[in-house]
Amino acid sequence: MIIKRIALNGFRNYEWETAEFNAGTNIICGENAQGKTNLLEAVYMISCGRSFRSRFDRELVGFDYSAAEILAEVYSHEREQTVKIVLKPGSAKKITVNGVKKSSGELAETVNTVLFCPDDLNLIKDGAAVRRRLMDNAISQIRPKYTELLTDYNRLLEHKTRILKDWREKPSLLDTLDEFSDGMARCSAQMIRYRAAFVSRLNEAASPIHKDFSGKDESMELEYMTVSSVTDPFAAAKDIYYQICDHQERHRQAEIDSAQCLTGVHKDDIEISINGKAARSYASQGQTRTAALSIKLAEREIFLSETGEYPVLLLDDVLSELDAKRQEFVLNRIGGGQTLITCCEDENISARTGGKVLMVNKGKIS
Repeated sequence: MIIKRIALNGFRNYEWETAEFNAGTNIICGENAQGKTNLLEAVYMISCGRSFRSRFDRELVGFDYSAAEILAEVYSHEREQTVKIVLKPGSAKKITVNGVKKSSGELAETVNTVLFCPDDLNLIKDGAAVRRRLMDNAISQIRPKYTELLTDYNRLLEHKTRILKDWREKPSLLDTLDEFSDGMARCSAQMIRYRAAFVSRLNEAASPIHKDFSGKDESMELEYMTVSSVTDPFAAAKDIYYQICDHQERHRQAEIDSAQCLTGVHKDDIEISINGKAARSYASQGQTRTAALSIKLAEREIFLSETGEYPVLLLDDVLSELDAKRQEFVLNRIGGGQTLITCCEDENISARTGGKVLMVNKGKIS
């Protein structure tokens, strides 16, 4: 899976620029605030139709531009393909692959990416939201159906939360509470099965990478955590649904009193342990970075297993955050697929990888 060329028009700080990448390692260099991450953001967009930095498409359109366009030539699934995304404030984004209209979720059938940025180094210590985002981003690319479930769930959660916050001013809102709870339970039952399967595979892939990374002195395990009433996250969706309904019924009054949704997959987490101890509480900074790197590299291996092709690996200014040992480990593990690395300076990365260097300066690529 290779991004051969990408053209940007009115995207972020790019007026009209084209970047050509080789099939191996590509180092994107330049000073801060020149557009390096913007370029990676555009590549990420063609794999899932959304930004990893902004919730709103309108923020991706450059100043003084009425619209932005991303046009990419890729080689995947043994053929040349063209992906085009047009963003226009006030209108729905337009996505086509080889001239055929597609949804954001369908882009994963053409291009897959694994992103690793400095924030991901906090994957172990930060709150559960970052680990849920890890699951959602990865599963959405592997299983397009999951994207629909996630969208539906978030919509139901938003409506239910609004009911719980506003019912005192308008008590009749509670008449629809159970309807939204039931919809969330149905989505949750299916999402739990997807997430449990993904975390199981992630554990299998990450554990040996981590052991190799840490010098075989440490072991890491990942365990999926969901609604407490769910006894088996791999059970039939129907059985999980009934267990979630039971949890909802027992917490219904507490939800009304607290004005919060207390049941559902929006509270899921991945429990990460190192040598049997909770990494979030006991791991050192070095251990958490090793664990985070192992998990992201394992995500790449899952995509390879699933599609037969390595996804495009995006490393956004992450090497500068690592010591020499961890830098070397990462650089030695990224062979076999295409990688795009941003950094403030070359830092001898091109010499260490034999990669192509692209310089970015004020939205210009050379």
